[in-house]
Amino acid sequence: MLASSGPARAGDIDTDRVIANLRALNRFGEREGGMWRTALSEADMACRAWLAGEFEALGLSVTLDGVGNLVGRDPRAARAVLLGSHSDSVPNGGWLDGALGVVYALETARTLRDAGRELGIDVVSFGDEEGAFLGCLGSASFAGRLTDVDLDAAKSRDDVRFRDAQAAAGLAGRARLSLDPGRTVAYLEAHIEQGPRLEATGVDIGIVEGIVGLRRQVVRFAGRADHAGTTPMAMRRDAAQAMFAFAAAVLAELPALASPRSVWNIGIVRVGPGAGNIVPSSAEIMIEYRDTDEAVLDRMGAAILDLVARSNGEGGVGVTAEAAGLLRPALMDRRLMRTIAEAAATVGASSVEMPSGAGHDAQNLAADVPTAMLFVPSIDGRSHDPAENTSDADIRRGARVYCETVRRILAAGGIA
Repeated sequence: MLASSGPARAGDIDTDRVIANLRALNRFGEREGGMWRTALSEADMACRAWLAGEFEALGLSVTLDGVGNLVGRDPRAARAVLLGSHSDSVPNGGWLDGALGVVYALETARTLRDAGRELGIDVVSFGDEEGAFLGCLGSASFAGRLTDVDLDAAKSRDDVRFRDAQAAAGLAGRARLSLDPGRTVAYLEAHIEQGPRLEATGVDIGIVEGIVGLRRQVVRFAGRADHAGTTPMAMRRDAAQAMFAFAAAVLAELPALASPRSVWNIGIVRVGPGAGNIVPSSAEIMIEYRDTDEAVLDRMGAAILDLVARSNGEGGVGVTAEAAGLLRPALMDRRLMRTIAEAAATVGASSVEMPSGAGHDAQNLAADVPTAMLFVPSIDGRSHDPAENTSDADIRRGARVYCETVRRILAAGGIA
């Protein structure tokens, strides 16, 4: 890492205030070192109320919509740069995931609110990016990619209906805000990397070139329960045995179909009835796979479904699959990427282009407006855990690069 992020100048972002406001957000939902600010919870709504007051203090016109999106619009401008991220967290998560981008947006708007001759600055904290009910729910709604039917069906892992949580949060009946491409000339999001690459290579800023698409398949196995002590092995219809064989086959076949950037995971395994003396009658796994190339995702998905078809009926066990999630890959705007690189050089920060292996709100906006993301390093690559952290020096440096990027967009009257 560079020891210095360059000399300060008049009108620079107040990085002391950035740190202070990140600590202020940490009050909402912090418990025993972890962050419990899940979407539409009491802590989430209290955080949004605090942010709304900060937005209003900047003279922004503030709206909290029906899915929890908090948007502050510059009432003086017909066109604006949209800045933000999300302020919800995973259960027992870290203090910077999402919050960093919201605070950078807030403090950049505070610094540059009078800098744009033609453009204003709008600020957003999207609702439920972490998928308590649906992944990137708030930004998907904002971008017009969710219907009321989708929201009616959405439930949490604890089987809480989105509509019930919406009502409990006081949001029932509120309209949903929509992205206006005629107003929004660009969307810029900052985030912790959530991985180890920047820290490992000593680079200060990651310039996201693309955000991976994500797909999930739930594969279910239907066998028959029998006494585990009296049923001969050759006569069993063992759902768990079929599941383990299937999982091994998936892990053996995917590497030949993947790209160097592909990742995959079997993160959920269930077996029923779940007793040591009963042959399992049911089993279930969730397979998640990610890549920035839709064609690679198609290949991987086709291989999984082909394996389902080949496995169905073996050993008397039925095998079925159901799609359980989809986020499309998104490429970032090359002009904005160049602007970030120029801003980094101006403040004395090193930078590198890199993909994002995690999903972000930016991928829902990228198809409609020029969109870019920048990363700051994560200590030990940790995220979605109380150990998540970034050094104050890296937070400050990232804030200056972010603010300088927006300054350049404003000075140019848009994306050059």
